Amino acid sequence: MMYKTKGVCAQAIEFEVDDNKKVHNVKFIGGCSGNTQGISALVEGMDADEVVRRLEGIQCGHKPTSCPDQLVKALHEAGI
Repeated sequence: MMYKTKGVCAQAIEFEVDDNKKVHNVKFIGGCSGNTQGISALVEGMDADEVVRRLEGIQCGHKPTSCPDQLVKALHEAGI
């Protein structure tokens, strides 16, 4: 799935969720390379509900959202 982000430096997030609701192949387009690669590596194979539990509501500085929070919004849009 491709999700167009809102309110963060990354422009989009690509990801997959398998039949067992495990998150795979997360790739941020743009954004802070080290941080987004770290997020991607940490959530690889993680249960989507656990990703939501851990990352929802994280803010970036003064912004009301962040790249991790946008991943949660993407998962919600995917039906998680």
